[in-house]
Amino acid sequence: MKIVQIKNIERKEVPIYYRRLFTGVAEFELLGKSEERPVDFTIETKPTGAKDIFVTMPDPIDYPLVPLMKELKKFINDLDDAGGLPG
Repeated sequence: MKIVQIKNIERKEVPIYYRRLFTGVAEFELLGKSEERPVDFTIETKPTGAKDIFVTMPDPIDYPLVPLMKELKKFINDLDDAGGLPG
């Protein structure tokens, strides 16, 4: 399993400054084939500067969710650190 990219990322406006909500389309390779699924994710920054990332996928997927969510969270964190998310 490999996360290729998250495209069409849009930020939703939220009145809470330490929470950022996004939607997009995750593209990944599962068992040798490419798949795309809509994904919603939230990045919440704690007072200590640590980030909590919450990911939801509205459509069901035929793959174990724990490793998929772990990889998605890591990919989103790396994308945020690199400045690849809309401001």
